[in-house]
Amino acid sequence: MSTVTPPNSLAQTWYMTQRQLMVFVRQPAYLLITLIQPVVWLFLFGSLFKDVVELGGFGTTSYLDYLVPGVVVMSALSSNMWAGMTTLDEIQRGTLNRFLTTPVSRTALANGTVVNNGLVTALQSVIIVLLGLLGGADYAGGAVGVLVLVLASVLLGTVFGALSNALGMLVQERESIIGINTFLLLPLTFVSSAFMAPSRMPPWIRHAADVNPLDWAMVAGRSAMSPDPDWPDVALRGGGLLVLAVAAVWLSTRTFRAYQRKV
Repeated sequence: MSTVTPPNSLAQTWYMTQRQLMVFVRQPAYLLITLIQPVVWLFLFGSLFKDVVELGGFGTTSYLDYLVPGVVVMSALSSNMWAGMTTLDEIQRGTLNRFLTTPVSRTALANGTVVNNGLVTALQSVIIVLLGLLGGADYAGGAVGVLVLVLASVLLGTVFGALSNALGMLVQERESIIGINTFLLLPLTFVSSAFMAPSRMPPWIRHAADVNPLDWAMVAGRSAMSPDPDWPDVALRGGGLLVLAVAAVWLSTRTFRAYQRKV
């Protein structure tokens, strides 16, 4: 393995990201596989619950319009929660430990996977938005609304990707990562406005959704894509996601340094 690395932290992070992107480019089927579940959510649930908008409170007459932001955000969550598995693979193969002998930035080592997942999440989000458009969804907020939705999904993915990265370095067991992800995924999804308008939820679920980062991303994306966006609310929820993303990346880096001291 070459020990030649770029001279600064940002360049080194991009170098580590490129390693992950090359794996993605060489396995294009991965993108199709990760899109299967979102497509099922989009068109199966979109058809199954299409008449639910007649109850009111959805802000649209098309359930697909309401569902697309939820599917984009759920896809970001489910994809990034497995970042820790990639970190664990690098630990078990000894690749990560070999990089520790090089002058590469520890921040770059800790977060290259997170940046890679963010780029992949953005691509997946755009594809889902386009699929929704082909299915008949109408995005009144235009390109700006779609951009806000994609950024919100990337920020959410960064939060859970960095946390998963830290978890992989801490537990170093596949079973633990799988168990924790399985435990969190469905509650986070269903205690949100993914499928149902907040006004139609039981009060306790509505209040729980208010502190769910997954819901913050959905609400910000839906509002930005609506005919009359509530930009202060979008900024508040987007700012909350940004704070969580910075904190999660910081924690991931600190966890990496703790791992380094053990090897």
